[in-house]
Amino acid sequence: MFRTTLSAMAMAGAVAMPSFALADSHEQPGDIIDIAAGNEAFSTLVAAITAAGLVETLQGEGPFTVFAPTDEAFAALPEGTVEALLDDIPALTAILTYHVVPGAVMSGDLEDGMMAETVNGASVTIGVGDTVTVDGATVTQADIEASNGVIHVIDAVILPE
Repeated sequence: MFRTTLSAMAMAGAVAMPSFALADSHEQPGDIIDIAAGNEAFSTLVAAITAAGLVETLQGEGPFTVFAPTDEAFAALPEGTVEALLDDIPALTAILTYHVVPGAVMSGDLEDGMMAETVNGASVTIGVGDTVTVDGATVTQADIEASNGVIHVIDAVILPE
């Protein structure tokens, strides 16, 4: 049932780009999981984080930087990929932790060609030009502040080599 639900969410794909403005500028932002779970554009990401057992980690003190693929990014993976990952939790965990960098890295801190070590131990390559990219995925919304870090929305799922 969970696998079918996650697959359906991943294939839905047609979700409008989220807006993350807080209702009251004095309101404390939620943690990374709260923010992601509160936006339907990240339902597949949140389901995958839950399946991998990473919710408590990403609700922790951090800080963390999360390069967060949208549901559309998951839907763009080859058919059967999400289902295969759900059958291989270590591989799912490796991919998800490849999207997380220790520390709060704001977009102004990024430099073209810089390498950032991810939580899984591999490094992502940052590109800065007309757009900002992470291993080729374009950052579509940057600097979404959370109480325990920052989220940068990306348009593709990045995969460790």
